[in-house]
Amino acid sequence: MKKSQDDDYRRSLKSLDTEEGIDLAFYRPIGYRWACLAARIGVSPNVITIAAIFLGVGAGVLFYFPDLWLNVAGMLLLIWANSFDSADGQLARLTKQYSRIGRILDGLCGDFWFTTIYLAIIFRENIFSPFFSLHPWLIWTIAVVTAVCHAKQAAMADYYRQFHLYFLKGEDGSELDNADELQRQLSEGDITWKHCFWKRLTLTFYLGYTRQQEATSPAMQELRRELRRRFPDGVIPQSFRDDFRRASLPLMKYTNILSFNWRVITLFTTLIIGQPWLYFVAELTVFNVLLVYMIVRHERLCRRLLLRLKEGEY
Repeated sequence: MKKSQDDDYRRSLKSLDTEEGIDLAFYRPIGYRWACLAARIGVSPNVITIAAIFLGVGAGVLFYFPDLWLNVAGMLLLIWANSFDSADGQLARLTKQYSRIGRILDGLCGDFWFTTIYLAIIFRENIFSPFFSLHPWLIWTIAVVTAVCHAKQAAMADYYRQFHLYFLKGEDGSELDNADELQRQLSEGDITWKHCFWKRLTLTFYLGYTRQQEATSPAMQELRRELRRRFPDGVIPQSFRDDFRRASLPLMKYTNILSFNWRVITLFTTLIIGQPWLYFVAELTVFNVLLVYMIVRHERLCRRLLLRLKEGEY
């Protein structure tokens, strides 16, 4: 029985290559228990995601108040929300309830959380900070620029994880998408504004999100095109997959730093010291430096493998 549970738990993970240490030690075990409970009572992954959205938004509201105990309550709510955000993906993998809408909704979950958190910090600083209350435009400007950077950081971290999973586990084990294919589905499919308004709206936004990821990784897109040209059946040589995984694995730590855990540790620290505006400073400096470094390293890797591919090594 114990072995069966251990096997199920491992199946609920994306991959040990891409899992972050804090997730493995804390969120994934809790998420697995939530997922098992949800499976028993018939709750779908999307319902868990929606619950996570409400919990995270509630946490953000509590960060508005310059009261440490309310902030701590918000931290606990956000931790709870993230355990649900872990559980929805684990449940989907255990029960094979995959859907693109579910993936999009999962991505929007974090957007709702951090939009609320950003607004809470802005209004908190505008009202309670002696400096920002005299210069309210400044905190708004910093927050908007930070939000743009945050979106780019999260998008590229997710994209590089999915690209790694594509070579590690194949197409079925990755959620890597293609903007041209998404555009074809919108143009030729039956997802019309009249009959499928919300689905089409969601896919339209997701198309823009995917295009932005592809525009930021030109060498990676050239590598993908060359692989499709050489291996139209999708059967990429195992030697190439192994070489990509070996070179990409050390870079996964940067994608993990740009995901939820270290971002939130930074946020919690600024709340504890009573200076939440410093969270924006960390996003604009440390996290942006990591983003640029991560992009440069991945692009260099893709150019190197592309050259070896063209020289006939595979």
